[in-house]
Amino acid sequence: MTKNLLTLIEERKNEFSKGQRSIAAYITEHYDKAAFMTASKLGNTVGVSESTVVRFATELGYDGYPKMQKAMQEMIRDKLTSVQRIEVTQSRISDGKILENVLNKDIEKIRRTIEETSREDFVNAVNAISHAKTIYIFAVRSSAALASFLGYYYSLIFENVKIINNYGETEIYEKLFRISVDDVIIGISFPRYSNAAKQAMTFAKKRGAKVIALTDSMSSPLVAVSDYVLIAKSDMASVVDSLVAPLSMINALIVATVLQLDDEVKNTFGILENIWQDFDVYENNGKDGSD
Repeated sequence: MTKNLLTLIEERKNEFSKGQRSIAAYITEHYDKAAFMTASKLGNTVGVSESTVVRFATELGYDGYPKMQKAMQEMIRDKLTSVQRIEVTQSRISDGKILENVLNKDIEKIRRTIEETSREDFVNAVNAISHAKTIYIFAVRSSAALASFLGYYYSLIFENVKIINNYGETEIYEKLFRISVDDVIIGISFPRYSNAAKQAMTFAKKRGAKVIALTDSMSSPLVAVSDYVLIAKSDMASVVDSLVAPLSMINALIVATVLQLDDEVKNTFGILENIWQDFDVYENNGKDGSD
């Protein structure tokens, strides 16, 4: 289904029953709230039955209410303000089950990531990274932590890794102006999407670099400028961005890179282990505990 939900409502509004008009009116005005309501709760809110809500979704062409709900979430996931996120979270999670709710939702995101990420793009991304002259990793705001984590391990594996996780008006281009066809940029952004990430990736694309997006959806603004797209679900409506699935994707990237480079990485980490031991980097590093 390619049409926006609000467009479908507008086109079909003259066919709606009284109850359906109530649903349509509420969604049109409050889709940011409706997107996270069950069919039963939406029905109670507008004064119709749960079955009426389900039929409404079906008559619009959706395969059940969950599909229409997902369409609403797609419309608002990058538009919710922090205050709206808090309000939505309060409506979805009971005080007594915060831990269970948050952890279970993160588990579900990993499951959905497994289902939706392209294996072909993943393999191609690992190949591009492994053969790049320089690897640029771009992520700002809450995603900056992901760039730091990925950059830490890639800096141990590769000689030329540049992490860009803060920026000013011209700083992006000052850090990227040497990027070329021999290089790769990994752009990381999740709702609410960073304009800076898209600008950086667009610049890199024009310079001929391979562009890899780590984002949450094929409708992300990063997708249009990317060669390879790694989908990691991060759509919890909360003031806190859930980065569990994106971090798992990054772990997979690191592991795949290590396995592909194999002996080269083993030699590198052999040298690093000697350095860590010489300088007592880790507690009881290879020692028997005696003085």
